[in-house]
Amino acid sequence: MHALNKNRPLRRVLLASATTVSGIVLLLALKPHTGPTVVTDSVAPAPSSSASAAPEASSGTGGSTKSTGTKTVTGDTVQTRWGPVQVRVTIKSGKITDVTAVQYPQDNPRDQEINSYALPQLRSEALAAQSASIDTVSGATYTSQGYQQSLQSALDSAGL
Repeated sequence: MHALNKNRPLRRVLLASATTVSGIVLLLALKPHTGPTVVTDSVAPAPSSSASAAPEASSGTGGSTKSTGTKTVTGDTVQTRWGPVQVRVTIKSGKITDVTAVQYPQDNPRDQEINSYALPQLRSEALAAQSASIDTVSGATYTSQGYQQSLQSALDSAGL
């Protein structure tokens, strides 16, 4: 007797259903492999004779103050589902004058596409709000949340 005998249609349905469910479970369990990436700061530091604003190894924050009262602070690195997010804030006379994303997900073309529109929006919102209370960019929720958290840690370190 064969397992898919025509005299037993219920057995065929049950076997087909079990095979389908097993296939779906295997597909959902499959996760694409993404190796660790080294993200470097591509922004050249502003010319000054004082120390640079490179992050410290232990806390992830650092800063420098120029003679003009400009302070640059790097926020904590926030681990998100798609990769680390870290921002650097420049403050002059108590106002945020610049926000730069130092680290952000860019492992694949989709990350690059999302962040090409999300990061400029997050930057302009942070400059307009003068705080970390900014809206999440649709389609870039994890990056937006990491950006907000890193921005808040930088502002906390700067005393704002």
